[in-house]
Amino acid sequence: MDSQSQNSLHGNRFINSVKNSITTRLLFICFLCLVMLIPLNMVEDLIHERKNRQHGVVSEISEKWGEKVVIYGPILKIPYKVYQQKELINSSTGKTLEQVERIKYFYIFPQELEISSTVDPELKKRGIFETAVYKSKTNLSGAYDLESIESDEITAQDILWDKAQFVFKTSNLRGIDEQISIEAAGSSYNFNSRYQSSGKSTQQPVMHLMESSNLKSLDLPERKSLKFDMNLSIKGSSEIAFIPIGKTTSASISSQWKTKSFTGEFLPQKSDKLSEGGFQASWKVLDINRPFPQLFYGSLPDLNEFAFGVDFMIPVDEYQKSERATKYGILIIGLTFLIFFLIQTLSKIAIHPFQYLMIGLGLLMFYTLLISISEHSSFFTAYLIAGAAVICMISLYSRSILKGWKFPLFIAISLLALHTFIYIIIQLESYALLVGSVGLFIILGTVMYVSRKIDWQNH
Repeated sequence: MDSQSQNSLHGNRFINSVKNSITTRLLFICFLCLVMLIPLNMVEDLIHERKNRQHGVVSEISEKWGEKVVIYGPILKIPYKVYQQKELINSSTGKTLEQVERIKYFYIFPQELEISSTVDPELKKRGIFETAVYKSKTNLSGAYDLESIESDEITAQDILWDKAQFVFKTSNLRGIDEQISIEAAGSSYNFNSRYQSSGKSTQQPVMHLMESSNLKSLDLPERKSLKFDMNLSIKGSSEIAFIPIGKTTSASISSQWKTKSFTGEFLPQKSDKLSEGGFQASWKVLDINRPFPQLFYGSLPDLNEFAFGVDFMIPVDEYQKSERATKYGILIIGLTFLIFFLIQTLSKIAIHPFQYLMIGLGLLMFYTLLISISEHSSFFTAYLIAGAAVICMISLYSRSILKGWKFPLFIAISLLALHTFIYIIIQLESYALLVGSVGLFIILGTVMYVSRKIDWQNH
């Protein structure tokens, strides 16, 4: 045999040894795992796209039905006179001082404020998307303390009691079902909307101002306490909240909705009563619990940040769970490739790189099936159908590769265990890290135990 043939033979042997070496297969599997990250990211982008579409539909429903409701009031608005000295210059008389009268306002918050609200939520659908909306009946009652309102700036004779008004603010005018009125001093006063320029805030809802007509009662200055009572019927979506303007604010909210979260600065006074019929929660907020007084001069402050209430949540968020499942995708793919690698190494059965690629794409189909099916059913049903379909497909495909049922059955059981493990982690919140860490520890120990028989020195 000439030298050229020997060199060619040695070259072929070298190429075959590289192709069949464990190191080469491991490097290829690592490379393929990195490649699989690209379609996994595309799946996550698809989830974000569908989630944004859902948010758009929810916003459209909320805008037409009635948005989040924040209730601020009622508040007693009282004008008073202030006097200023104005200097006038006259050519004949020289400088003179003239007293100019101006009108300012001060606002009194209730001494006691009792809020009782009954909320009847329901689901509204647009296509495959849904959101929570509600109808609410709310009663506001209490009393104002009209004593000790005089100060260095205000004297009794300067207060214009005949022009006193009630003011009320809410974030949702569109959702009001009935005329809003307030009973006080033996009379009833209707509220009318007042234009108030206010830019939209991304953090807090825009509050709309309503004012009543002037109070009729002639003996209002003589009253030590002014009691009031008003009823509201407002439609809204997702959340209802109240601002605790009373020196003592007592509030209760009852509803048939079972899934909710409490929002704002204050939690319920005690554990809410949760039953199959819904929940009932109560609050008690004292003036010492919040950093603002009972009387303001000039203009009403923005107190939205101190609101408290209830957020009526949708029971499940399928996109959030699908997104969490996708984050474990590279773990599923990597461990599945590792199982095939160990089978190939221990059994000497050849598996082509193209077959590894088909297995990886098959695993990715689980996530697209999961997203699409979960839009029309529960997450559990979608997970079960998508998992069963992908496990059956990969098991049957591996049957043609591995020439028998022994290894395909092992692969099917392994995939079933992996997907069950991921599903359990997704359902958990407080213990997700603990369960995930223990599970990965067991998986690593199993791989170390199985791979102990591989002769790494001869490859």
